[in-house]
Amino acid sequence: MGSHLKAKEKIRFRIRAKISGTPERPRLSVFKSNKFIYCQIIDDLSGKTIASADSKSLGGASDIESAAKVGKAIAEKATASKVSAVVFDRGGNLYHGRVKALADAAREGGLKF
Repeated sequence: MGSHLKAKEKIRFRIRAKISGTPERPRLSVFKSNKFIYCQIIDDLSGKTIASADSKSLGGASDIESAAKVGKAIAEKATASKVSAVVFDRGGNLYHGRVKALADAAREGGLKF
């Protein structure tokens, strides 16, 4: 592992130590690869994924517009699953660029966090 991955892993573990998804307020987890961006709404107490969306299935590339589409899609799936409030887990990534675009689109779609 490179030093960048170890640092990101430490950040990710530090974030996860502080937040956890509950049935009333599940966790919105974001994973960003070089090509795609993925997100899941997870209830950590039962270990179940409530909803998920990714730019791969939406036909997007690695850019801010496709991240915004993923944010809209996850908000629609969340409201269909009767979830209105979530805890945001940026997954060790900086709250900037694609991660910020996904979060803003999810907020516009009706999720509260």
